[in-house]
Amino acid sequence: MDAILGILIGIVCGWGLFAYYQTLKQKQLVDSQSTILLDKIKTVCRLITVEGDFAEIYHYQDVKQRLLKMVSSRKKALVVINAKAHVGFDLSKIVLRANNSKKKIILEKFPQPEVLSIETNLNYYDKSDGLFNKFDASDLTGLQKEAKLHIKDKIPESGLIQAAQKEALEAVLLIETIVETIGWKLDYSDLKIEESKMAEIQ
Repeated sequence: MDAILGILIGIVCGWGLFAYYQTLKQKQLVDSQSTILLDKIKTVCRLITVEGDFAEIYHYQDVKQRLLKMVSSRKKALVVINAKAHVGFDLSKIVLRANNSKKKIILEKFPQPEVLSIETNLNYYDKSDGLFNKFDASDLTGLQKEAKLHIKDKIPESGLIQAAQKEALEAVLLIETIVETIGWKLDYSDLKIEESKMAEIQ
């Protein structure tokens, strides 16, 4: 009897250790899955939803004065700016939380659309140097910066931001697809305010 009892106790202990090991292994797998999901979503990082083309004429001039402002020298140029602006979402700014026990990713905060990049191509016309005020490399670099700022100032009235807001739900659904690739669920019920905004602009 003692031998049989010992065998039974051994079987029970062995099964208990095996069950504990499996539970621990499953927990590590779930923890690993949630980490992979969060990293995968952050890897997408910047999501461009809309782009706009701009063609603007920019008048540039610079005046330098000498001899107590009695002599001036003017350099000027007519600049045609062709630009492409990309507007979308910086997904590194989203706030995510993992519920490992329910295999759920909770989306707590979603960023507002913003200008992600502006690509400019400048063509110079009617460019003329002054007597002691000539164009140099620093002027052209400065013109590139001014051109981007000029286009950036035009974006709010272009409707690109509003167009990107309409695509916000599509961005959330993309994240949901990523989450579902390994059998998890995305919970964005906390985004009630953002969702109501989406409904208003659709």
